Amino acid sequence: MSGSARGAASGRVRVAVVFGGRSAEHSISCVSAGSVIAALDPDRYEVVRVGITRDGRWVLADPDQSLAIVDGTLPEVSGGTPVALVGDPAGRGLAALEPGGAIGPALTGVDVVFPVLHGAYGEDGTIQGLLEMAGLPYVGSGVFSSAASMDKEFTKKLLAAAGLPQGDHVVLRDASGAISPDPDLLDEAARERLGLPVFVKPSRAGSSIGITRVTDWAQFPEAVATAAAVDRKVVVEASVPGREIECGVLAGAAGTPPEASLPAEIRLRPGVDWYDFAAKYLDDSVDFDVPADLTPEQTAAVQEASRRAYQAMDCRGLARVDFFLGAGPDGRDRLVINEVNTMPGFTPISMFPRMWAASGVDYPTLVDRLVTAALEGGARIAR
Repeated sequence: MSGSARGAASGRVRVAVVFGGRSAEHSISCVSAGSVIAALDPDRYEVVRVGITRDGRWVLADPDQSLAIVDGTLPEVSGGTPVALVGDPAGRGLAALEPGGAIGPALTGVDVVFPVLHGAYGEDGTIQGLLEMAGLPYVGSGVFSSAASMDKEFTKKLLAAAGLPQGDHVVLRDASGAISPDPDLLDEAARERLGLPVFVKPSRAGSSIGITRVTDWAQFPEAVATAAAVDRKVVVEASVPGREIECGVLAGAAGTPPEASLPAEIRLRPGVDWYDFAAKYLDDSVDFDVPADLTPEQTAAVQEASRRAYQAMDCRGLARVDFFLGAGPDGRDRLVINEVNTMPGFTPISMFPRMWAASGVDYPTLVDRLVTAALEGGARIAR
């Protein structure tokens, strides 16, 4: 009996949860996938675990594959049966990959894909394009939205075009060679305009990987080299004073407008300069207020800006929008968008599921809603 026939016979929806991948966020993707898999109702869904190794090989992951951070050790996709996605829409699933790279017989059918992938080759439109060609419905935004949201330069351009506020920044388009002791990458006028500190970031990366907070221009060349090791295009952002606020967005049911969660706040403890990778995943150095302690007017402003950002980036399914909330020159609230994340973290401590839980949508309901929306949307054509 074929994989698709088995799925039909059981009456359950077969969900391929894809995780790992070639990006620097490989391990965080594994942790997110572990949480998603645990939340999928086994009476309704049959889960197919598809891991992508760091070098890009697809495998049916072993059921005992660890998908959690244990004693500070990050998980990684290891063994499993080699597989390949069937590119022909008639195949709708995975095929065995035989020794030598030949595509073998169909192995399992798939009804819908949940690509729990963060960073390059997963959150940037690449796997979305592959799934479009394969004719498979999937959770999350399409090719264009994923690519544009992953690239901080173009996120800023699209949000600015929609009238949404951005912090001051400079783009270094080919910074990969900027490793000399004192490269003339920013003129004095740009340095004076941006001020200090600045944040030097890879344009296309997440989880704070490759980011440096620069408090002295003498640190700048090394910071650029660190970011350029992740992505040759580097963004230099002026520091924006204010509270760090996040808000989740979900597609509305049956074509209704997108819905925004209650916002949350990230509060750094004394001695912590910024929300880096260790603070996000390894250290107990931040506090989370879910929901954030905001006035009704501030909450409404964050939610409205989140919905507008979601629509400006042409997002589908879900997104997390990150802000800085401070005071403007006139003393009034100033809300600045930092970034839009089309596949936010789904780890046990991730803000996206926690914000929706505070808004009355628990984790299993959240995951079910995303998969259901993907199924209802069907296979999409990127435009």
